[in-house]
Amino acid sequence: MRGKLIVIEGLDGSGKATQTARLCEYIDEKKIEYTKLSFPNYDSPSSALVKMYLGGEFSDTPGGVNSYAAAAFYAVDRCAGFLKDWKNDYDNGRLFIADRYTTSNAIYQTSKLPENEWDNFLDWIEDFEYNKLGVPKADRVVYLDMSIEVSQKLMSLRYDGDESKKDIHESNVEFLRQCRESALYAAEKLGWNVVRCDDGEKPRSIEDISRDILNFVDDII
Repeated sequence: MRGKLIVIEGLDGSGKATQTARLCEYIDEKKIEYTKLSFPNYDSPSSALVKMYLGGEFSDTPGGVNSYAAAAFYAVDRCAGFLKDWKNDYDNGRLFIADRYTTSNAIYQTSKLPENEWDNFLDWIEDFEYNKLGVPKADRVVYLDMSIEVSQKLMSLRYDGDESKKDIHESNVEFLRQCRESALYAAEKLGWNVVRCDDGEKPRSIEDISRDILNFVDDII
């Protein structure tokens, strides 16, 4: 009996952690058993290459590590976590709520490539992670779309204005703009549900965003 997997996806500063927590609160109220996942799993040794990459140990810019190599770093971390921590429960029908998933590769790594290579790369990601590595495919993906200007303000608040705390993704505004383009492209191609999280100047309320998310996932829960 295959489990169910709902993914909350979005760029840095889009409110993924907050909205994932709100969704979990809703499921708690319904007294449904579930497990919350978060990727990368920084507490696991399997995330070592991801931490080195984001810390700038291979290159001080995202493009210094090609899309396929960087995607493999993240994919291996997910595969290790699945095999070690949640495969048995998934195989027995449990519900999982994930803050990020294979979908992050579709956003961040696709953006490094020329647009005429996006389709091939997105197909490669799905084949590599779902078919070759064998991690489960999400039943529903909700992409939180927030303008880069607003998300940057929120990240600055998160880090108390200390820009040095940002990783090589968070600190590269032009890269994040490219990621938003690739995210919206992937959402359309792969059938994700998109929730707009700002009005162009400020974030929408947490409650309004949560309500939109529930409209997309309540039937899965």
